Amino acid sequence: WFALQFDEAPEIVIGPAMQPRSFPIFLAAIIAVLNIALILQLAAGARMPEARQPPQTWVTIALMVLFYLITTYADMVLALTVVIFIMCIVWGERRYWLAGLVAVITPLSIFILFDQVLQVRFPRGILTNLYYG
Repeated sequence: WFALQFDEAPEIVIGPAMQPRSFPIFLAAIIAVLNIALILQLAAGARMPEARQPPQTWVTIALMVLFYLITTYADMVLALTVVIFIMCIVWGERRYWLAGLVAVITPLSIFILFDQVLQVRFPRGILTNLYYG
């Protein structure tokens, strides 16, 4: 409901890019559809999953805190790279070169998609200052 209350950005500000209010609306719609699917599964007699979580889950939660700290005090692209690499290792990837490759290609792809295609600028930081000048 809150996302539907956002004003549309003026054309002069965003140009041909996607409206900033579109993403939260799209995300809310996906969450609603997934919740309906879960309710239907439970109504059909599906068993609830066991509540105990593996240790990797708790490490991932800690990595989200680390992501916030690195994003706030250094750079979002750097935070993505570090957290993706550690998360790959924690969840079982033993080929460090592959985890490193994923950790570099994924944030780079996200950055190019948002900067070049969607024309959305990332917040300034160590690496983005090098790119933006």
